Amino acid sequence: MLVREGLVMMADTRTNAGVDNISTYRKLRLYGNDGKRLIAVASAGSLSTTQGAIQRVTKGLAHPETGKYENWGTFQSIYDAAIAAGRALRQVRDSMQDLAQAGVNFDATLLVGGSINGEPSRLFLVYSAGNTIECAADTPYLQIGELKYGKPILDRALHYDTPLNAAVKLGLLSFDSTMRANLAVGLPIDLMVAEAGAGQARTNIRIEESDDYYLELSQLWQQKLAKATDELPLPSY
Repeated sequence: MLVREGLVMMADTRTNAGVDNISTYRKLRLYGNDGKRLIAVASAGSLSTTQGAIQRVTKGLAHPETGKYENWGTFQSIYDAAIAAGRALRQVRDSMQDLAQAGVNFDATLLVGGSINGEPSRLFLVYSAGNTIECAADTPYLQIGELKYGKPILDRALHYDTPLNAAVKLGLLSFDSTMRANLAVGLPIDLMVAEAGAGQARTNIRIEESDDYYLELSQLWQQKLAKATDELPLPSY
């Protein structure tokens, strides 16, 4: 979520390769976070593709025009980081083409956000094909992975002028709704919050199942939804 006050990125940690193979895996990573450079990368989809792409950028990718090798520590803007991440995703996907023809799905997507050298905070969605779209004020959030269950909350309540802490609350409610409907999404949730244009995260935590605020938020949300439903008028037919 990219609002006027800053950037919020969050990701669950559940991976699902069938009901007998569910594990925890970090899907949100921070690079730099030193006051000058903050690059946050969230991933969804094939673990082998995302791991391969992130490792390629970490080791360094040759720029297609200059031939100069770039990595998370050398990009001059968040846009540059997103474009490089797209090249890495496409390279990994292309390298697995033979396996893909055998029916194995290697699609993956990334969210790349943050600020470098004081630039305005930006947020990009990177597709497997390497193309990107940028988050804008009209729709101040981007999602990857499981979309449908938590999206209505963001569509109804999140705006560009939503305060930063309120955006965090809405994001957690969106995840809570998703987790109630889809077992493939689950706690813990990794959360990063950064002020607008900041090169260092204000908050970088993991929300566990025992987190007091999350538990209270989930319970109150359920109670208030039930109350609101009861107060709505009944149909006449």
